[in-house]
Amino acid sequence: MPNESRQRTTRQKTAIVDALTQHNEFLSAQQWHQLLKDNGQEIGLSTVYRTLTALSELGDVDVLMREDGEALYRSCSDAHHHHLLCRECGTTVEISATEVESWAASIAKKHKFSDIHHVVELSGICQDCS
Repeated sequence: MPNESRQRTTRQKTAIVDALTQHNEFLSAQQWHQLLKDNGQEIGLSTVYRTLTALSELGDVDVLMREDGEALYRSCSDAHHHHLLCRECGTTVEISATEVESWAASIAKKHKFSDIHHVVELSGICQDCS
């Protein structure tokens, strides 16, 4: 995680960062907390929330919002990208930003908009869950 040095390093933060790098899935703060507890870490849920929020603000983790509004966190590649998430099992595919950016640019041009900002979250059911 490239930007993590901008936040004070603590035992709890190290445990969270280690968990993020070892598990390649989007999980809620509660799920990360339970995973840490299951691995013997004594850490409070509020600490997990604060750390995940800080890491997301630094760009060290990606955040997806589920349809019910719950935030899911995952450590991802440094390159700009988007995600396709299975609603059943949580399998995630990183989608090249080029595909989304060219689509967004063409829509903006068609409607004569500039300075476009977008949030793209795609979800569906993966082949294994179908």
